[in-house]
Amino acid sequence: MTTVSLVLGGGGARGLAHIGVIHWLIENGYAIRSISGSSMGALVGGMYAAGKLGVYAEWVLALKRIDVVRLLDPAFGRTGLFKGERIMRAMRGLVGDHDIEDLPIAYTAVATDQTSGSEVWFQKGKLFDAIRASIAAPMFFTPFRHGERTFVDGALVNPVPISPTLNDSTDLTVVVRLCGPPAAPSGGQPVAVPAANSYWRRVRALVDGGAAAADSRDAGPRGLVSIALSTMQVMQDRIAELSQGTYAPDVIVTVPRDSCGYHEFWRAEELISLGRERATSAFGALERPCAAAMTA
Repeated sequence: MTTVSLVLGGGGARGLAHIGVIHWLIENGYAIRSISGSSMGALVGGMYAAGKLGVYAEWVLALKRIDVVRLLDPAFGRTGLFKGERIMRAMRGLVGDHDIEDLPIAYTAVATDQTSGSEVWFQKGKLFDAIRASIAAPMFFTPFRHGERTFVDGALVNPVPISPTLNDSTDLTVVVRLCGPPAAPSGGQPVAVPAANSYWRRVRALVDGGAAAADSRDAGPRGLVSIALSTMQVMQDRIAELSQGTYAPDVIVTVPRDSCGYHEFWRAEELISLGRERATSAFGALERPCAAAMTA
């Protein structure tokens, strides 16, 4: 059985494609021995490391757009749009909390120390503390205070964290990047959402104002959050390219950056399918040179 060190990048709702990649690996006989993730990669990777990916996938597949809005807890007047506490409560209620050192496979969540800007690896302690630190996207979620330190999104310094896997004794290092070249326009139509009351309209306005950052199909005026998220995406893309050039992983699964908006978690079914498709393509490209070498 081929063993794998799996590196999962950040990218908001595009990270649901990680689920499809993991499913493909398991179904094709690969054994995941370690996971390193930033931001959404830390969340999905944590679910798998805890043996709860199936539970999480079932939950996210049932989400509607209004459910996503209701999971966001506005932090008006604070250091981010949303506190993230409601999401963390939902995750803990869904799968229970876990200590990282007790997980059956090696797990690393990458975060950024807000004060020093240094990269921090969470490899012990509470799983959901590590995940909350890693997903704290500036302006979107408030920074996460843990002990004497404050953390923000790990993707700011290491969007595809290959380095924590360098000492692994596995057969392959597989990277999943969520910032690939844009795909062809799909022509999809926006989904209408019932406006329950003025509170939810305000939350929706906050979300929709920043959601288009990862979606090149959006041609409308862009708000402050949208511009901030898209700027961070450009920076993360460059860091990811440098990381790949330095560490040369064996397989790179690439998901188009315009697959969905940052917060479009209600599109789980198509994103999980996309992850499967992209894994099939990436591993097919790996196998073709091997086959050619054997027949030469």
